[in-house]
Amino acid sequence: MAVENALAFLRGGGRAAPPVFLIAGPQPFLREYVLDTVRLHLASAGFQYRPFQVGGADGYGGAISELEGADLFAPKRLIACRVLKTHRERASAADDDDGDGVEGKSGGAADESALGAALERISGPVHVALVYERDNAPAKIRRVVEKIGTVINCLRPYDNQIGQYVEVFAQKLGLKLTSTAIDLLIGRHGSDLAAISNALAKAAISSADGAKIESSDFGAGGPTRIPDLFELAESVARGRPDEALALFDRAIQTGRDPIEVLAVEVIPLVRRMLVAASMLEKRKSPADVARVLGMQPTSQLVVRAVDGGRRFGAQRLMRAHRRACELDAKFKNGLIHERESAISSMLLDLMAPAES
Repeated sequence: MAVENALAFLRGGGRAAPPVFLIAGPQPFLREYVLDTVRLHLASAGFQYRPFQVGGADGYGGAISELEGADLFAPKRLIACRVLKTHRERASAADDDDGDGVEGKSGGAADESALGAALERISGPVHVALVYERDNAPAKIRRVVEKIGTVINCLRPYDNQIGQYVEVFAQKLGLKLTSTAIDLLIGRHGSDLAAISNALAKAAISSADGAKIESSDFGAGGPTRIPDLFELAESVARGRPDEALALFDRAIQTGRDPIEVLAVEVIPLVRRMLVAASMLEKRKSPADVARVLGMQPTSQLVVRAVDGGRRFGAQRLMRAHRRACELDAKFKNGLIHERESAISSMLLDLMAPAES
């Protein structure tokens, strides 16, 4: 059926539930949020929740027995099978210890084959949610679910998706947010979706039904928890190389991966500025830029994109975007090892005076 990211799935609303959900990805909070969304949706239709956990040397036997067995007390069931990281790691270690490894690998493959066959035989009012605590599920299971169910990838959000996540979380709680409240949550928590969801849940406790949540409802402001994403965008858009490099160095020193910073923050930033510059050259308004980017005109991301587009122009931004994408590919292929220096050089070239 479908392969979706978590945001698209959560925005899907009350569509018909497929028989099988496969939830995986590097974001633990999103995995749990998606599973809870599925649970609440099916609970409203009378489905009983039956959780299972697979870890260490355990197999899928318990989940398969529950899946294929009947239950007089709970004819409508949601079977949630959580596969821990330890399950895959220990299985791999066992394979390495078994001489040539054939027996161990065949045992693991047979276990996955049995689960896949059981999923294809699903009938009646039974749904299954498979949650893998890793970036990707086994290919064999994924192929089965792609035919009969929905695969949901829980990836780290891009910076222009954070506002959309805020709106989704608020909608689930029955809240309406002003644009300033959305910007406050983004600026205060960055890409920490768990903190954003927690702040919204606290605001929902004291809010009146139907009332709009203002920025003041989230308490007095304080230092932003993850400021690099937005401060870096502002420094680049305003052509301040010293600030941009200082923020980039701080991000690396606090443990950020250069590949992640480039792919999730720098490239989307340059792309937004390129879109803005191209539209401004066609005499489009900032409101048109916001509409194309899918954001509110008052969003600071749009403001910075327009500022950067006017400052650098479409031709320079096009070259910078091409170079950033090439760096991303070379990083992932292992062709460049001095990643911090390469990103710094790219940012400096982008912000260099036009005559140079």
